[in-house]
Amino acid sequence: MERTFVAIKPDGVQRKLVGEIIGRFEAKGFTLVGLKQMMVPKELAEKHYEALNDKPFFNGLIEFITSGPVVAMVWEGDGVVASARKLIGATNPLASEPGTIRGDFAVNVGRNVIHGSDALETAQREIALWFSEEQLSDWTPTMMPWIHE
Repeated sequence: MERTFVAIKPDGVQRKLVGEIIGRFEAKGFTLVGLKQMMVPKELAEKHYEALNDKPFFNGLIEFITSGPVVAMVWEGDGVVASARKLIGATNPLASEPGTIRGDFAVNVGRNVIHGSDALETAQREIALWFSEEQLSDWTPTMMPWIHE
């Protein structure tokens, strides 16, 4: 089973979208194997976004992600990385389709509600950054035969 990292950013938490977002992933049939609400330390934020450290918006990105609580999650399922990206929508909410999380709830790139890993390798890196192995649960929901052939 594939795993991906998803984080509800401070704007999504402040707007009380946590339950709605979790519900969309559960309704899709994915399994939540890691969940925590936290204030993101600056060091973690800088490691998470290190590929963007030469961009002019880097400092603002760090300031924003550390400005309020974040809900960090690990989801598991067949094709979960690609499917989560479709559920989330385009980085720019104005380019996101209706029915996606960003298409339904965000209007600005700087306040786009949610982060999701963009590739399997990125997911593995981000999961290891945000969660220890002890914080992840291996379990099989009883509904699996109703989701998978």
